[in-house]
Amino acid sequence: MRRRIWNRTYQEFGLWSFAALPGLLVLILVISIRMVGGMQSLEWLFLDTMLRLRPAEKLDERVVIVGIDEKDIEWVKQYPVPDAKIAELLTKLETYKPLAIGLDIFKNVPVEPGGEQLAKVLRKNTNIISIEKILPPAEIPPPRSLPPEQIGFVDLFNDADSKIRSYLLYTTNPKNDDEDKYSLALQLVIRYLKAKNIELKAGKNDPNTIMIQGTELPRITDNFGGYVGINHGEGGLSILMNFRNNYQPFSVVSLRDILNDKNNRVYAKLLRDRIVLVGNRNLSGGDIFYTSALPTLELKGQIYGVDYHAHVISQILSTVIDGRPMLQSLGDMGEYTWIIIWGFVPIVIGRLTQSVWKNLLSVALAGVCLFSCGYVMLWLWGIWIPVAPSLIAVNGVALSAFAFYQHDKFLRSQINERQNTIHHTFTLIHNGPLQTLAYGLKHMRAKDVPYEQLLGQFEKLDREIRGIGEFLKLETLTKEESLRLGSGLILELNRPLHDLLYEVYSSTLDRNDFEYFKTLKVKIRNFDPIDDKYLSRESKREICLFLEEALCNVGRHAQGVKRVQATGVYAANKYKLAVQDNGSGIQSNLENKGTKHSKLLAKQLGGEFRRESLSPRGTICELSWKPTK
Repeated sequence: MRRRIWNRTYQEFGLWSFAALPGLLVLILVISIRMVGGMQSLEWLFLDTMLRLRPAEKLDERVVIVGIDEKDIEWVKQYPVPDAKIAELLTKLETYKPLAIGLDIFKNVPVEPGGEQLAKVLRKNTNIISIEKILPPAEIPPPRSLPPEQIGFVDLFNDADSKIRSYLLYTTNPKNDDEDKYSLALQLVIRYLKAKNIELKAGKNDPNTIMIQGTELPRITDNFGGYVGINHGEGGLSILMNFRNNYQPFSVVSLRDILNDKNNRVYAKLLRDRIVLVGNRNLSGGDIFYTSALPTLELKGQIYGVDYHAHVISQILSTVIDGRPMLQSLGDMGEYTWIIIWGFVPIVIGRLTQSVWKNLLSVALAGVCLFSCGYVMLWLWGIWIPVAPSLIAVNGVALSAFAFYQHDKFLRSQINERQNTIHHTFTLIHNGPLQTLAYGLKHMRAKDVPYEQLLGQFEKLDREIRGIGEFLKLETLTKEESLRLGSGLILELNRPLHDLLYEVYSSTLDRNDFEYFKTLKVKIRNFDPIDDKYLSRESKREICLFLEEALCNVGRHAQGVKRVQATGVYAANKYKLAVQDNGSGIQSNLENKGTKHSKLLAKQLGGEFRRESLSPRGTICELSWKPTK
């Protein structure tokens, strides 16, 4: 009994030591790549996706944005908006008694008229926070004569994919190591919480962060979540953005809305005891950043800077007051333990299933469970787990099973293709030559038809047999080596491109199934030869189909056409293939499938496509590209 158990254990150990090796190698490779930062982009992608898929949140009434939009610029009739208008806006906002106002517009240089007027408004109202940029390059000073308590920096850090996901709350002054600089968002949060008798303290577990009512803000460290070796300001505090997921997360009003509220009745309730952010919400200001963590933005994939600061303020207040989680990580130990646990999942699945289909299904389910865990943990508790490397580890061992499946599928597809060819060939012979031969033999024995009619039957038989021969020849060529046109002509793509174009042109215009080809009086064609060694057979196929489609469009749509010209001109290291007619022109602005496909082809060739009406009549359809690498 013991010997049997020992033998079984020994066999199982030998099997695991052999079968688990590929999975362990994949796991080690995944961990190694992640340690050197090779998976940051993937982890950012998964983070943005999970943030974007969260349920919609309600509007945060504590933050209001006064955005200067394009209509405001037209209304003011000057850009940048002069300081006089900004001073008038801030003065009007103060009458609504907000707790704090953030002016997210650089005012280091006066924009006359009104420079001195704005300076007086800023000095008079201590709840107004102006901005500066403190980190290189291109530092921008704050307005003159303002105390540090009325200044907040607005430096933002882009990740390697040019998107922003973090926010620097405070950092050491680059020009004075003994002084800390606060961000615009933090200055506004401090004033709001002070009005609520809530103090900010140093963290207990992490002395380098901020603690508010017992809640410590999770600080981004050198290795945080998917980040490796990150540095957002020496000695500072950066947090990861947990955007408020809503089409309209904050109330937004315009400059003209505020200034036109003569009796202070419209926006009194909206602005009283709020944090008000004033900034540019127009393309002219250039205060735009990239993000894919929000599902619906006014600018797709982009966010205005003033909106970004509003999200930071809302995030901190929602955490402290509403208990909404901030984003945090498991730490290095927790993250790599998580990856290792999920890395062993496919090894166990492979041992238990021992089937390609069951293996693939189990790994797919494990992947879904993994993503779901990451999503739920991020949504409910704000924990960013390493989903991307875990998914790669889970799918690592499944690749071999998938490869066997693909090979088996390829063999079966070849067998099916041969069987289909045999079946189709038999059908062709049975329904064509055999029927013709039977008809001819019957009447030949009966001697009831003239000799010329019998001869015609056997000539037809000859054509049908030859047609089958052409069919079989076509079947022996691979898809990449031949092209069958709508006219039935078969082209071998190893011929020079200009020869193929001549064939396409001639064969297409000879077709009698297009109404407007019958009205053609003048047909012009000329295709310059080019060195097509850099064109793949697939590219040559697509170019020929482009020409055929363009010519067919003339036959389909060019009402009243009398002249068509097809040319291929090589000049200035560019080949231009064009079809031009003098028909009725383009009748619809809708982009059909042919146009979309032509644009895609132009993109693949690194060239350009255009299709437009000509004056006074006609249409031109042109594809151009450089026939080199």
